[in-house]
Amino acid sequence: MIVLTVQMTYAQPRKPSAVWTPPKHAVESAQANTPDAAEEIWIQELSLVRTSYGRLVYLAGLLDPNTGRYEYYGANSPSLNTQANRILRRWHEDIFREWVSYPLQTKMADIKLYIAGLDSIPYDELIDAWLRLTPYKNLVPASIQGPERQKHVSDFEAILGLLKNVYGVASPDRGA
Repeated sequence: MIVLTVQMTYAQPRKPSAVWTPPKHAVESAQANTPDAAEEIWIQELSLVRTSYGRLVYLAGLLDPNTGRYEYYGANSPSLNTQANRILRRWHEDIFREWVSYPLQTKMADIKLYIAGLDSIPYDELIDAWLRLTPYKNLVPASIQGPERQKHVSDFEAILGLLKNVYGVASPDRGA
């Protein structure tokens, strides 16, 4: 059995860092010394993603838009697919809610760290694509509606306005 030791504080939104702290439900399970094997796998998997924004991108990418279910390539049976869907949905919601609670400055730093980890695309092209395609809107879990969804979109658009200046993007190329 793997025992996970995590120290968490929820009074203040935590700053994103290279060391990821799992959401509260995973910590409580581990503290009870009854960690679910699938939860442990996802704690390990998500800990490899360096930023909170990156974790949102990763989890949103596992959502099948045709079924609304989270799919994981490692789940090779219906029961494992059901379990993966349940776990991934909960993690996506928890990580998104944590992300929304960050102050704008923390989100900006996290997104800059995410961008710095992308080696294959020039930053100005990335920001231009984000302005045109608005992929950040697809990171919101389906269960999140209203103010949290709106806050995410408005905060991200404010950050994009700043990044547009930082990386020298003139304006979105609508023809591309």
